[in-house]
Amino acid sequence: MGKSLVAFFSASGVTKQVAVRLASSIGAELFEIEPEEKYTSADLNWQDKSSRSSIEMNDKNSRPEIASRIADISEYSNVFVGFPVWWYREPSIIDTFMESYNFSGKTVIPFCTSGGSGIGNSGENMKALAKEANVVSGRRFTRNVSEEELKKWVEEII
Repeated sequence: MGKSLVAFFSASGVTKQVAVRLASSIGAELFEIEPEEKYTSADLNWQDKSSRSSIEMNDKNSRPEIASRIADISEYSNVFVGFPVWWYREPSIIDTFMESYNFSGKTVIPFCTSGGSGIGNSGENMKALAKEANVVSGRRFTRNVSEEELKKWVEEII
């Protein structure tokens, strides 16, 4: 399977819980994609058209800055990228992440958390940002997905 990394952005902690379980279930390293400027509750208010997240998601060119970088992405064969679904797709900070590294020859596996929305076009969007990567179809998980279910999913796709 090669060496794996689970990189994730989590606004409320749900995606982090799933990412930690995923990394544990497959023996992967973990990296949190943290924004340079943390999101406040007001920033995340999707019902407010002037909230930071609403503004970012309405601008397809928005690229929020990331606080830290992965030292050497070249050592990973598989990169799982986790995020909460925002407006039926990956948050803009995931686009920043995808454009920040060379994913040539790597398998990129998106996964998201949501209470009901699917992963949408996130995989296609991510493929457009990392053209040399093998971006596979992603999957949505709920907060209480088990390590066993995550491991089974990984075995099916890699």
